[in-house]
Amino acid sequence: MIDIKKNYKDKVIPFFQKEYKYKNSMQIPRIVYVSFNTGLGKIAKSASNGKDFIKRVQEDIASILGQVPAITKAKKSIAGFNLHENDVTGMKATLRGKNMIDFLERLVNIALPRIRDFSGISEKNFDERGNLNIGIREYTIFPELGIGKENEKIRKNLGIQINIITSANNRKQGIALFKRLGFPLVDDN
Repeated sequence: MIDIKKNYKDKVIPFFQKEYKYKNSMQIPRIVYVSFNTGLGKIAKSASNGKDFIKRVQEDIASILGQVPAITKAKKSIAGFNLHENDVTGMKATLRGKNMIDFLERLVNIALPRIRDFSGISEKNFDERGNLNIGIREYTIFPELGIGKENEKIRKNLGIQINIITSANNRKQGIALFKRLGFPLVDDN
């Protein structure tokens, strides 16, 4: 069980002060916010009762995050994608502060180990700025969701994207930050 705040004080700050010679604690990389996104796409249109489906998905995500996600809509019509203006396309939420820390601890300690054949988060998931991007095919791994056959089919078809944004200067610092915090990273090289 990782404790992000404790690991930041005990492991991250001393490591960066020693390794990178940071004198000011504000220079040390930290997690700024978490962006949570899910696309509804064709599933929202094909669902027999679209508004109930969207409401159910929004309630599921709210129980996972601890806050209600914003519904995203199409800005313009695109005929090739059979998309009309103001169609619901997905949901998004930005987590900061205590909500962010609670979500990340539940993600690492409870949800990720529930993924079948999970061996760790690949270092390929980091971008050049040290941000971690995690894609999950179905959000049934979160224990906050109740078990029900009517909801199970919907939940298995919805993937989520979790972007953890840091104040790191580069990819190497981002990887070092998450390793010290206790995230289960795997070196793919």
